[in-house]
Amino acid sequence: MDGVGVQRAREALDIAHVMANLLGTGLDRQTLSILIALCEHGVNPEALAAVVKELRREAAALSATPSPV
Repeated sequence: MDGVGVQRAREALDIAHVMANLLGTGLDRQTLSILIALCEHGVNPEALAAVVKELRREAAALSATPSPV
């Protein structure tokens, strides 16, 4: 990618990150970048959203479970 393409990609990610923050998604720039790249490579966005939701549920369940002593 040339310099202009890199700049445009960075600006698009910046806009997507602002939108994600306004929508309260809790996605950081790096995670958002990975999710966008997966979509660009043909991953179904709805399936990807379902996976993210499930991973968040699993993480919450693990953090709520008391750790064995």
